[in-house]
Amino acid sequence: MRINNGRVQARGGVPVEETRRRARSGRAATPPGRTSRPRQAEVARLAGVSQATVSLVLGGKKQGAAISPETRQRVLDAALSLGYVPDPAARRLAAARNDLLGVFSFTATFPTDVQHSYYPFLVGVEQEAAARGYDLVLFTGSSSGGAGAAGPDALSRVRLADGCLFLGRHVPTEELRRLIGDGFPAVHVGRRDELEGLAWVGADYVSASREVVAQLAGLGHRRIVLVREDDDAPASTDREHGFLKGLEEAGLPAGPDAVFRTADPARTLSSERLREWLDDGVTALVAEETDTGSPWRALRAAVDEAGLDCPGELSLALLGSPPADLADEPAPTGFDIPRPQLGAAAVRLLAALVAGGGGGRTPRGLPLPGRRH
Repeated sequence: MRINNGRVQARGGVPVEETRRRARSGRAATPPGRTSRPRQAEVARLAGVSQATVSLVLGGKKQGAAISPETRQRVLDAALSLGYVPDPAARRLAAARNDLLGVFSFTATFPTDVQHSYYPFLVGVEQEAAARGYDLVLFTGSSSGGAGAAGPDALSRVRLADGCLFLGRHVPTEELRRLIGDGFPAVHVGRRDELEGLAWVGADYVSASREVVAQLAGLGHRRIVLVREDDDAPASTDREHGFLKGLEEAGLPAGPDAVFRTADPARTLSSERLREWLDDGVTALVAEETDTGSPWRALRAAVDEAGLDCPGELSLALLGSPPADLADEPAPTGFDIPRPQLGAAAVRLLAALVAGGGGGRTPRGLPLPGRRH
């Protein structure tokens, strides 16, 4: 610092009053045509302080509390005048955190339009992440096909983030087990019980499915059949468990014939199949909601093909909500899944794991009830 004709100047020769004037006007002291990022050393020269002082002031470090208000303001004015912004990569490296949360889907149909069932989850994820100061990183390891998520290095890139949210009915167990074993914070959107220590956030499909059956039984239905895909995804298992529990509580037949499992709903749910059920006394069919909506679509197509009157001849119910492109049709008996709320809850849980370093007792999940129509 020096005195020149009664004006205070920084070592770089720019008067402090001029620095502040430029800062207030938004005109930076950076030379025209410059493309490189201003450095802390330049801020230090303009403010007439050491680079260490600039680092303490701009880095928000506790040691900076000892710096006088005048010096702090001089540094801030110089930084604003130069158009200096901290390097986010350097700050994150120094903090050993990225403030990044990953999102990884195990399906090939990662949402590309609003109609995809994952879209509402991601709305809640984005809103909660933004509120907590996190950026999101979309990992596309499975975008070329579901099998792409099962390779030995499929999940290795998620370590770029502080933690990761996972979505999808089928997960690569060994890859996830390695991540969890290393203490990497991970949360699955939807219940999982295959992996010890994997946190999850899911809806209470058991209770909601049981209530759907109770509603149908209250309407007088005595033979009800559940149509579900032929896999062992936890969401499907929970829906079936709640369905069968509802039948038992209502005193209705809950034997093997009460559940129809199919690997190809479009082929096996024919008009002939529906007529056979009607002949056997079945008066209500219940479909499960899935990522693709296949059971519900196939059931609706079979009803139309058979020319059946619903609910006059056959009642239909859905354990979940119809696909978005069918939302304009009258809503069937069923329940809504609070997808945005689940996405937000998953971010909160993941943020808690990140803050705790991934150690200690990992929460098992945060079940949320569905809402009946």
